[in-house]
Amino acid sequence: MTLISTSRRIKSSDEKIWSIISNVDEDPDFWHGIKAVKNIKKEGNTIERETIISFRHSKCIELVTLTPQKQIAIIIREGSIIGTKIIKLTKINSDECEIKVDWDIRMKGLMSLFTFFIKKHVLKGTDEALERIAKKVEH
Repeated sequence: MTLISTSRRIKSSDEKIWSIISNVDEDPDFWHGIKAVKNIKKEGNTIERETIISFRHSKCIELVTLTPQKQIAIIIREGSIIGTKIIKLTKINSDECEIKVDWDIRMKGLMSLFTFFIKKHVLKGTDEALERIAKKVEH
């Protein structure tokens, strides 16, 4: 498996940040590696969804579980990339939080030949997503 981890501190309340990151239907606005999201089923805080990712417009099946004000756990069950993406929100003080993103993924098929490059691409895309989230909540 390929491990990728990055984080960012954001000057905003946890409530405001959570309102942005927990609206997972809007993921393509922040996570540009996701081109489209189609929900298959919702039960409580769990969503089964189909995503179309940038790489060759591949389709992935994901299980998204929201733990309010704390974490979004995404299990990527089917597709050219499988594994997990965990987004953790930690309150530092009343007006600052940290978002940490941990990936544990494996590339399948031809993508496995390019693991090193894909890892760099995913890290860059994650840092850019955190930047877009910060801009949205800090302004």
